[in-house]
Amino acid sequence: METPLETGRLLLRRLRADDLDSFAAMNADAAVMRYFRSPLTHDESAAFMQRIDTHFDTHGFGFWAVEEISSGNLVGLTGLARVMFDAPFANDARALGAPCVEIGWRFVAGVWGRGYAPEAARAALAAGFGRFGLDEIVAFTVPDNAPSRRVMQKLGMTHSPADDFEHPNLPEGHALRPHVLYRLKAADFAD
Repeated sequence: METPLETGRLLLRRLRADDLDSFAAMNADAAVMRYFRSPLTHDESAAFMQRIDTHFDTHGFGFWAVEEISSGNLVGLTGLARVMFDAPFANDARALGAPCVEIGWRFVAGVWGRGYAPEAARAALAAGFGRFGLDEIVAFTVPDNAPSRRVMQKLGMTHSPADDFEHPNLPEGHALRPHVLYRLKAADFAD
């Protein structure tokens, strides 16, 4: 198992089997999942955990469990994942022979407003640009997701409307299909 990442308040580590109930509770919360297609069932969360584990085994990185050091509680998920769907920004990276990697996060509602998302995301970005040698990391969300967009801006990510796209995994006309894209180059990352 790789070395976990640690910040002043948070431990980023691989998900463990004993995280499933907390992970599933977070993914079942309608407030947490309001910018996703729907909350996840317990079984869907278990399948998601398996996909995360497989991504780690295949690529060496993935979404880390975020544990609050002071309490030992699982409070969220932050990490890096290869973008596998067809989109102009991903296709451009692949055409250059580079992986297209996104950063993402999800936190239990009880810790919102504590600054955990940017704190954990900075650690993930530092690993992405440092340990994993990535040149660029992207983030995307629906336009109305102001909290995530603020995190992207705090991280120094930039948005160009020319990069916005329709998420191909959602049907035409779906309210969550339009997405905004933010980018950050390794050279522009201030750890």
